Amino acid sequence: MSTPRDEVRGPAIVEGALPSAVDLVIIGGGIAGAASAFFAARAGLQVLVIERRNEIASLTTAAATGAFRLQHDNAEELALVREGVDLYLNFAERTGLDDWDLGIRQQGYLFCSRTDASAAKARDLVELQRGFGLDDVELLSGDEARARWPFLAPSIVQARFRAGDGFIDQVALARGYAAASSRASQIPGATGSGHAQYALSVEVTGFLRGESGAITGVETSRGGVHAPAVMIAAGPWSGNVAALAGLTLPIAPTIRQKLVIPNLPVIDQAGPMTIDDETGSHWRPAGAGCYALRTDPATPAGPPLLKVPTDDRYAHALLDPASPSALALLAPFWRDVWSAGLPAWHLAAGQYEYTPDHRPFIGATEVAGLFVNTGYSGHGVMCSGGGARRAIDLLLGRTDQRTEPFRVDRPMHERARDVL
Repeated sequence: MSTPRDEVRGPAIVEGALPSAVDLVIIGGGIAGAASAFFAARAGLQVLVIERRNEIASLTTAAATGAFRLQHDNAEELALVREGVDLYLNFAERTGLDDWDLGIRQQGYLFCSRTDASAAKARDLVELQRGFGLDDVELLSGDEARARWPFLAPSIVQARFRAGDGFIDQVALARGYAAASSRASQIPGATGSGHAQYALSVEVTGFLRGESGAITGVETSRGGVHAPAVMIAAGPWSGNVAALAGLTLPIAPTIRQKLVIPNLPVIDQAGPMTIDDETGSHWRPAGAGCYALRTDPATPAGPPLLKVPTDDRYAHALLDPASPSALALLAPFWRDVWSAGLPAWHLAAGQYEYTPDHRPFIGATEVAGLFVNTGYSGHGVMCSGGGARRAIDLLLGRTDQRTEPFRVDRPMHERARDVL
């Protein structure tokens, strides 16, 4: 059964007193929390999502790039994204929300190498990915890449490209999860009478505990709610929330800025995400212009923030051709954009929640009754479908926590930050 889009009113919002008891409380109404609510409600659970802001998906999720790729360096994250993309491409059918528009554009990810050293690393990565079963990544010479995308610089010696990667409206995705979770009986394959409600402008101030010390609910700014399970999906705030339960969760909130140029005619709106392997600088078409970004490995971690500041120097590091991280190194037209006078632009900012190995925390914790679905280190949008389904399966005992590669108590190996 499907619901026409004009009948969809979004998530069920709690007005007045919070419910005294539910099956599951989820802390955080971003992409991870909304996805978790969707899978929990589909499984028949009564769910309460608590969000301290007055709107879901309005902090970190809203500032995200809105993109997905299967080009990863490990099979575990690749599996999460592959499962998520299958859901996103079939979202209306899988959620019961007829014609829900996620703005999906499969225009590809194009990673460009300007040195022989990075080209060699790219070839090794593609070989590794083929070992994971990802066999549709193309390796192109510089000339082959320029034949397809004439805007590329002569200095590019090699490129790797996967046409099935692309872009998505991440806020529409989060709201779609929320709308579907509030109407779980309409989700194809749903079991029981699951339902999710969203409590906005509510802050979790502590946890309820039983005689054994197990979590039995939450204390909030609007009273207590009893639940046999609580899940933390609070993005960069997850470590702070976990500390309220006496749990140390190694989350390192790190500011990530996004340069938004609303109107730039030179951008090919049918073009790919275009990335410099050397610097990590990249852009992707958006609106009538683009988003441009760079992950600076020198950016320090800091506290979680409800208002994330921006810094104009970030924009100039991308736009000024004299910058060592300039987009002009990838495509000469960016020099023309600079010399002609920059069009209107602005910055948006959020925070990545980095874990030590830059992979998520999913499943049970050492505190009985407390679960997590967080720490996606910049991959939350693309991993949200697979990660949330896995988190709920672990909570329900459908899968074995001991074999979960993203369990909280896994051996932790430091990894270099991804360029995206």
